[in-house]
Amino acid sequence: MRIDFDPAALSRNEFYRLLTATVVPRPIAWVSTTSADGTHNLAPHSFFTIASVAPPVVQFSSVGRKDTLRNVEATGQFVVNLAPEGLFGQINDTGTDFPHGVSEFEAAGIDTEPSLRVKPPRVAASPVALECEVHSTLGIGDSTVVFGRVVHAVVAQDVLVDGHPEISRLKPLSRLGKDEWGTVGEVREISRIRHADWRGPANDR
Repeated sequence: MRIDFDPAALSRNEFYRLLTATVVPRPIAWVSTTSADGTHNLAPHSFFTIASVAPPVVQFSSVGRKDTLRNVEATGQFVVNLAPEGLFGQINDTGTDFPHGVSEFEAAGIDTEPSLRVKPPRVAASPVALECEVHSTLGIGDSTVVFGRVVHAVVAQDVLVDGHPEISRLKPLSRLGKDEWGTVGEVREISRIRHADWRGPANDR
């Protein structure tokens, strides 16, 4: 038995809660930006993914008009910092609705380090940072999708194994429904099957 939910019959927040509880887990873009007057901003965005590989483009959605979006529109630059398990409390702190102009870096006591190619700083303790220049933005309903071309990436040496980021060392957080957050937990591996090696559906093998 299934239960039907009609978006037209529910309030915006009711369907938002349904969407965010079912589209899970969602990786977190911990986005740092700098305002036109030089104030550094940092906020977690859980509507985040890769948009293109060549050129390398990532995307995140700003629900409503917040400082992150205003800064991106004003300067054309941002940094996506990986949100690791060890910084759980600080990541949550930066989701606080501070007044406009308050730096979450300062309020939450988060150390910065200079970026190489863009003005917004990186989170010093984050193991991965993707420095981005805005490719384009797209307004959809109450949200704005921001596409950023990755112009530089930096990865902490201690999370690399044979030159590749290792998930057990990255320990990224994800967002779930309500106030729930996810950790990596068990990791399973399976290789994609080439058609030449196909032996029928998995349940029949």
